[in-house]
Amino acid sequence: MRRGPILLLPLPRLTLTTLLPLTDVSATAPDPVRTSRPRRWLPRRVLVMKAAVDLPHTAEVLRRATAAGVEEIDVVGRVSAPKGASERETYAWAKSTLALVVAPPSARKPQPIPPSADWRIDLARGCPAHCQYCYLAGSLSGPPVTRVFANLDEVLAPIGELAGQGTVTSGTAARGHEGTTFELSCYTDPLGIEHVTGSLAAAVQRVGTGAYGDGVSLRFTTKFDDVEELAGLDHGGRTRARFSVNAAEVAARFDGGTAPMPGRLQALATLAAAGYPVGLTVAPVMPVEGWRDAYGQLLDDVRASLAPVAAADGHPVDLTVEVITHRFTPGSRDVLLSWYPKTRLEMDESARSQKRSKFGGVKYVYPRDTMRELRSWFETEVPARLPGTPLLYLT
Repeated sequence: MRRGPILLLPLPRLTLTTLLPLTDVSATAPDPVRTSRPRRWLPRRVLVMKAAVDLPHTAEVLRRATAAGVEEIDVVGRVSAPKGASERETYAWAKSTLALVVAPPSARKPQPIPPSADWRIDLARGCPAHCQYCYLAGSLSGPPVTRVFANLDEVLAPIGELAGQGTVTSGTAARGHEGTTFELSCYTDPLGIEHVTGSLAAAVQRVGTGAYGDGVSLRFTTKFDDVEELAGLDHGGRTRARFSVNAAEVAARFDGGTAPMPGRLQALATLAAAGYPVGLTVAPVMPVEGWRDAYGQLLDDVRASLAPVAAADGHPVDLTVEVITHRFTPGSRDVLLSWYPKTRLEMDESARSQKRSKFGGVKYVYPRDTMRELRSWFETEVPARLPGTPLLYLT
């Protein structure tokens, strides 16, 4: 280690052709149709903050990174892009960098995260994928380096401290059986980096074996499919593994650097067969031309993927559905356009409605009639195509 559309409204006509990304950066432009499994993300460099050097989890991350083939490992005082790099060069550098950092107390304080879970726990911040609608754009400052928290014991400690507290699942009639829930994928895709971090496996196994009590459970969402290690863990049924899915052609055009839809559905079935409660995060839903058929096919494909698991177990798979429509903020729009300047992703503020947070922030969401149509369709089609599966929310 070196030191040092719904087309019922006055929206622009969106088709899968007009949505094609035109960016010429190969790492950010997904293939038109992908069916083969992508290579694992391999960071070109791992930067270890000095404060993280002697932490136990650092050794595990470096062991995994070295085994995966990372050769450039440096101890640094700060994480910064090379001087003089252009915006595009900075983006490319950041997306190929993993930094081991120490989560400060402010980052270790769990925050409520409705409607998903009682609390948010961050294993990392940043993601190696190249999704052109990235929810992290505008949420995390600076170049999009994936920062992994090396003080894992401190990060996970609040799970036991907050057991029995919360307003989303804890004590509720609908979801109280989940116990106190902790979302692990608010600011990262933990499975996309798991092969070089081990953080997700550590959390799953600790919760699964009761290290933080019996009344807690974890949740994470992923666009990746590398689940072999997770399938073999002693998870105790206390982690719900959700897969972020979309209409196949939409995902293929916007979800750069991720697993193709067939791979995600196979991984969903693999973890369901291993006893995990599983879920779908259908996101971001876009009302493109033919959206009913496209999302209907998605739900049908999910049913087909899980049918063999249900048949083998003799009972239905424990499956949930969450639906999130596409939205953006002025800040995220600016960041995304700097990352993907030729994208055809629709981000027309004049075609959207404003939604304000209690702190005065603005999000641009689909107009009310569009949202009503989407909600009606999913509320009808999810129980019809996936009988017995609860639709937790549509936002």
